Amino acid sequence: MEKTEEKNQIVIDAENAILGRLASFSAKQALLGKKVIIVNSEKAVVSGNRKSIIQGYLEKRKFKKVKYPSMPEQILKRTIRGMLSYKMGRGEEAFKRIRCYKGVPKEFENEKKIKSGRENKDLMSLEELSKMLK
Repeated sequence: MEKTEEKNQIVIDAENAILGRLASFSAKQALLGKKVIIVNSEKAVVSGNRKSIIQGYLEKRKFKKVKYPSMPEQILKRTIRGMLSYKMGRGEEAFKRIRCYKGVPKEFENEKKIKSGRENKDLMSLEELSKMLK
């Protein structure tokens, strides 16, 4: 029983991973029926001009009707949600299979993780972005 659960589960290390690429890969895997667990979500990076990124997120958070998160793991999950049809049956089920964690929880320390990032020094991490949004 555990072997099928392991095949059906994918653990992704988000360190230095570009936000959009990570989100699209995670959404695709969730739509295929796999349980997606993303660790170190605060270390994912956003590519682009720093000022325009911050301004864009502040614009989104300005409106009171739309709740846009400021915590890094929630920003990542919201980005993934944008790539799913989360109001329809298949997308809703896929969205429920996605978990994002800040840091690495104890139960996933010994799991085999997919590393999806490269070393980029000039990109802004979600942790930096969330500090600027508060």
